[in-house]
Amino acid sequence: MVGKVMVDFRKLLFLVTFLGFLLVVVRLFLRRTVRTAKLRRWWRLIADRFHEYQFLKVPEFNDNFQENQLYRRLTLYVNSLESLEDSNLTNLFAGTKSNEIVLSLNPNQTIEDTFLSARVWWTNEVSRNDCVGRESRAFVLRIRKRDKRRILRPYLQHIHTASEEIEQRRKEVRLYSNVEFDDRNGRWRSVPFTHPATLDAIAMDAELKSKIKSDLEGFLKSKQYYHRIGRVWKRSYLLYGPSGTGKSSFVAAVAKFLSYDVYDVDLSKVSGDSDLKMLLLQTTTRSVILIEDLDKYLADRSTTPVTLTGVLNFMDGVVNSCCDERIMFFTMTTKDNIDPVLLRPGRVDVHIYFPLCDFNNFKTLVNNYLGVKDHKLFPQVEEMFLTGATLSPAEIGELMMANRNSPSRALRSVITALQTNKESRGSTKAGRRTVESAAKGSPNESGDSVSVGCHDGVKEFRRFYGLLRRKNGRNSDSFDLGA
Repeated sequence: MVGKVMVDFRKLLFLVTFLGFLLVVVRLFLRRTVRTAKLRRWWRLIADRFHEYQFLKVPEFNDNFQENQLYRRLTLYVNSLESLEDSNLTNLFAGTKSNEIVLSLNPNQTIEDTFLSARVWWTNEVSRNDCVGRESRAFVLRIRKRDKRRILRPYLQHIHTASEEIEQRRKEVRLYSNVEFDDRNGRWRSVPFTHPATLDAIAMDAELKSKIKSDLEGFLKSKQYYHRIGRVWKRSYLLYGPSGTGKSSFVAAVAKFLSYDVYDVDLSKVSGDSDLKMLLLQTTTRSVILIEDLDKYLADRSTTPVTLTGVLNFMDGVVNSCCDERIMFFTMTTKDNIDPVLLRPGRVDVHIYFPLCDFNNFKTLVNNYLGVKDHKLFPQVEEMFLTGATLSPAEIGELMMANRNSPSRALRSVITALQTNKESRGSTKAGRRTVESAAKGSPNESGDSVSVGCHDGVKEFRRFYGLLRRKNGRNSDSFDLGA
């Protein structure tokens, strides 16, 4: 009797155990995501036991306590892996940019990566180094021996490329300005470059803007091509046009578009040709180098001891061979009186003219400043432009900013300024004709030669020129250290 009860109890226990196991299996298979993850994990645990692995260590410092650049790149790369977001433990830190969150491995945590269908593992190894009295950090790579020869070199190259892209995205763009040389701090001072200009906001012909973007993007991808044809990997642009047409803002927009630092060279603070050369050598890769108002320096050599030869060597001399991945900008009001040797291909690759505002650019400015794409006063403004009246984008922008709470008032102020500009231009031409007639001794109605009037004509020209300046209130759009 007792034996029969024991048999029945065993059967019942087996049945309960079987039903419990069956319930677990059914629940596991009903939850597809859990089922897939569990099965994959089990399979990997089994498969891993049949593979041989090799471990490669990347320490933070070398034997001379110099920073290991590969470790720095690995830090950027490993902390950007998607698998880190799915791990059970992830550290979160604020980035250098606003609203940026940076993920980071915990000490001795391991993360998985996949490359060319092969799996590898990175461990953030942190240990106490009693020799130096501080923590020793390293990344340890675990890789299957059978995969090492096939993927290791391309994988490390992939890490190098990916980390450069991450670094470029997170980079804080800075504005550098040259000062008098001192042994401790060198020739450059820098501040964060916070200029808000963007290429989309620049008032420029849409087709021209598209071509410039394509040219810049093509430059970024042309390193191998430039080196193959034996040229330094740099690009030079000449920006010329009247003051206030947006040349400096365009340079700022390009720097923000590329995430390049800006080196603003003030020739008046350069002691000579050799100093100018050293300034160039002390710039970094991925930078924009800017010389503004070059035509004024060349016209008045007393403002700087830099010679024309020094400028030519700065633009494409031998020293440029040490200056890969740079973009140079030179701004001028006009290039009419510039020696052609300064602007030949090779020294300046692209010439971009910045004209005074037309109606199409005016509509872009209205959209940027006032958020208005159409207005009942647009036809009147367009008519003013068609009759020859014009202002610089900086002047129009200033009028819109002053009246930004009322688009109608802003547009009427622009119309008034355009009307004043048109009248002043006509009066200036009349004054100039008076000057020319007096210089030639033109006869009056009685046939006598006019010997007076030249002085009056000059006074009239100056009066209307002063009126134009007062009405328009011209402002330079150059950015400074506090931009």
